[in-house]
Amino acid sequence: MMSLGVALLAVGAVGSLLPGHLGLPVVVIGLAIVLRSSFTAKRKFVRLQRRHPNWVFPLRRLMRPKPEVLRVMWHASLRSERFFFRGRLHALRATRRWLKQSFAGKMNHQAH
Repeated sequence: MMSLGVALLAVGAVGSLLPGHLGLPVVVIGLAIVLRSSFTAKRKFVRLQRRHPNWVFPLRRLMRPKPEVLRVMWHASLRSERFFFRGRLHALRATRRWLKQSFAGKMNHQAH
């Protein structure tokens, strides 16, 4: 089981470098297998979580019983946009604001 988990982690790491974050679910499955089969891996994961909570939190959200896949993918997209475009172009952030305003407008309209 440990070698299967490590193999899935490797495949997911390569897949997560591709556009669309398609390797992230594979990484989560591999990580869950490794963490269930190795006490040492659990300790290292907890240590990593304490040092870098922003990196580990999306993985922990996907390992929950009811994972929030779309939210994790959205936040990963926003982070990658912020990393690659550094203050120049933020189309996803603008889209989020537009959706939020249009949704709030519809909710206010329905309440009246």
